[in-house]
Amino acid sequence: MAKEPIVTMAKEPKVKAKRPRGTGSLYRQPGSKIWWVQFHHNGQRYRESTGTENHRKAECYLRDKLAEVSLGTYSPRASRVTVAELVEAKLTADRNNARKDVKTSEGRWNLHLKDALGHVKARDLSSALLGKYVERRLAEGAPNGTVNRELSLVRASFHAARRQGLLRAVPFFPMLNEPPARHGFLRDDQYEALAKACAAEGLWLRSMFEVAHAFGWRRAELKSLKVGQLDFPAKTIRLYDTKNASGRVVVMTQKVEELLAACCEGKGPDDFVFTRDGKPIVEYRKAWERARDAAGCPGLLLHDLRRTAVRNLRRIGVSESVAMKISGHKTASMFKRYDIVSEDDIRDASARLDKKQIGHSSAITNPQGGLSKESIKVEVVSAQ
Repeated sequence: MAKEPIVTMAKEPKVKAKRPRGTGSLYRQPGSKIWWVQFHHNGQRYRESTGTENHRKAECYLRDKLAEVSLGTYSPRASRVTVAELVEAKLTADRNNARKDVKTSEGRWNLHLKDALGHVKARDLSSALLGKYVERRLAEGAPNGTVNRELSLVRASFHAARRQGLLRAVPFFPMLNEPPARHGFLRDDQYEALAKACAAEGLWLRSMFEVAHAFGWRRAELKSLKVGQLDFPAKTIRLYDTKNASGRVVVMTQKVEELLAACCEGKGPDDFVFTRDGKPIVEYRKAWERARDAAGCPGLLLHDLRRTAVRNLRRIGVSESVAMKISGHKTASMFKRYDIVSEDDIRDASARLDKKQIGHSSAITNPQGGLSKESIKVEVVSAQ
């Protein structure tokens, strides 16, 4: 009996389920394993590389893009914008707002950050990549504070881009621990010697020292001071161009008035107050170092006088708010960093406590039961 032939049914090809409308699609370019996404926004088709070969990660990338489209936060430039574009936009904004530190920021960007991170797409900047940059800068000998200022510039650029809708998230920036702030200041017993040493260098340094010691002004504020800002009849000095862009007025002390009057003799309103051989003061460090070394104050910086002035103002009872207006501190937190407490201040506090205890008496009872010194019970009876 002949066998019946086995008939095999041809399998119907599987039809891939069509994605619902509005959910985008995933695809790969010919010869590539990288997944791409395709979706529509405002009637326009967009295609972006996910940068991954993993299908699940690509799906997550697509869902994120669709969520941005749904929320109205999607920006076509976000996937293409580089770190360089974000930082340049930040620097442009700083220049437009006449920020005083824009030159310093430009230097940090051009010298170190631009070559290392400028070419990186903003979306690809990660904490790991930033960590490698930090490692390289530390190997080059850069201090922790310098590296932190460089990272802060990039971080500020990312936050500005996020506020503008260019970015959805800002990566974590691995900031380094920094050493404590300087605590140097001029003691009262060092004042006379340093004043004489500054006078030996010239009237300009003696006067700069006195103003810095009295009011705690910054170097730039001292060097840029002009005759027209001084009102001798009213005994006032007005500052306009300050670091925090807020002007202030102070009343001269008698010693400051005498020194500044001598500095301004024969000068016009637009002339600088502090001059050397008729020229504005540009470099003062060598003269300052000679003066401080001659006075026995090695390592003292002119900026330490800012800390000294704040401490002196608080010690004589000037309120914190008034002292901040004189020194130009904008926030109480920064002011407190300059309000140094010395060992003499602590001794003075102890002396005041001793003075308060006058009139109190103490009586110590005899040891009880012949106990050892380690277990003697001492009873103190105080009567006011």
